[in-house]
Amino acid sequence: METNNEIISDLKGLVNIVNDGKEGYESASEATDSIELKALFLKYAAQRADFAAELKAHIAQHGGDSENEEGGILGALHRTWIDIKQALSSKEDAAILGAVETGEQAAIDKYDKVLEDYASHADHIVLLQRQRTGILEALREIETYHQRLPK
Repeated sequence: METNNEIISDLKGLVNIVNDGKEGYESASEATDSIELKALFLKYAAQRADFAAELKAHIAQHGGDSENEEGGILGALHRTWIDIKQALSSKEDAAILGAVETGEQAAIDKYDKVLEDYASHADHIVLLQRQRTGILEALREIETYHQRLPK
């Protein structure tokens, strides 16, 4: 079983991920000319901000704090969102959606890793599962938009 500090570390890692996602969605909303996609991206940016607040509350319950208001500066997910920013510069919706899909999959993978230690995260397992489901639903919706684009 993980120590309290390791639990806090896991949760802070998830805060970084959802903040990366929030920033990525905000950037995507600025890069697309599609009103429909702008609205979708802003919806998911707001969802990620809510997820971060929920995670920070659990960090506080474990005696920690999470001052990070931005995404993580290290790791694969950050590199994924850098790729998204590069895709955004193209202003092509297909590239933007493809990059967002990659970012969402990376977030799901991180949630899965944390959820593997069910016992350590028992007091917030429902929260983590609900957030993971929200990210998966976002991914599915993004994939649907991507598939509808002309080839």
